[in-house]
Amino acid sequence: MYAIIETGGKQFKVEKNDIIDVELLNTEDATVKFENVLFFTDGKDCKVGLPHVEKCVVLGQPLEEVKGPKVVAFKYKRRKNYRRKVGHRQKYSRVKITEIKMEN
Repeated sequence: MYAIIETGGKQFKVEKNDIIDVELLNTEDATVKFENVLFFTDGKDCKVGLPHVEKCVVLGQPLEEVKGPKVVAFKYKRRKNYRRKVGHRQKYSRVKITEIKMEN
């Protein structure tokens, strides 16, 4: 059983007990609910959303906030003594998928 969810402008293929890094979720709750499910299958039956699968929910448990790899932006102009170096590390929320279910 797996599902394809959309969060933070990105798509993730998730199964139960998967750990994924998603865009920062500002939540203090013990569970996170992903309702934008694009595809769901339980092994014998597939459901494709137009654009989302109705009554399908993926539940997760936020574990921690992590930082992604450093991205360096470097600009310069030759022969003009102009150099600018800026670094950035994106923050992510690490989420453990606990349940994929179809609500009736």
